[in-house]
Amino acid sequence: MGIMPSKATTVQAYLDELPEDRREAFAQVRKTILENLPEGYEEGIQWGDIGYFVPFSVYPDGYDSKSKEPLQYVGLANQKNGMMLRLFCMYTNPELREGFEEEYRASGKKLDMGDGCLRFKKVENLPLDVIARLVAQLPVDKFVAGYDQKRKATKKK
Repeated sequence: MGIMPSKATTVQAYLDELPEDRREAFAQVRKTILENLPEGYEEGIQWGDIGYFVPFSVYPDGYDSKSKEPLQYVGLANQKNGMMLRLFCMYTNPELREGFEEEYRASGKKLDMGDGCLRFKKVENLPLDVIARLVAQLPVDKFVAGYDQKRKATKKK
């Protein structure tokens, strides 16, 4: 169960309001994302958390054709019982998810994941190298193409 989304309007404000015991974990995970994020994605506040998304200038339809939210690639969230990585990049790519889960388990770290939300309490619980490889895998154009394809297939059903 989550907590109320932050009312922060900037990434720095979000980071500043984190509990002291989570700041270092957020810093390490954020650094991993930023160092591996393909060119073209942007970082900002999305759904009350930190988001890494396709800007409207590249994909004006946004998430689910709702012009209020850009299409999210990855998210980083503070939750009541821990922290969470929202790995939207895997929703439209089952092969990517399978490879990620296999590599994650091979790291020896415990995988605590729902549909695409990876929960963790400490950064030591994450194989950051596996996260880095996942984040680096989809350039913006491939991610958007996969998302569009999935949306069209869903609408046909």
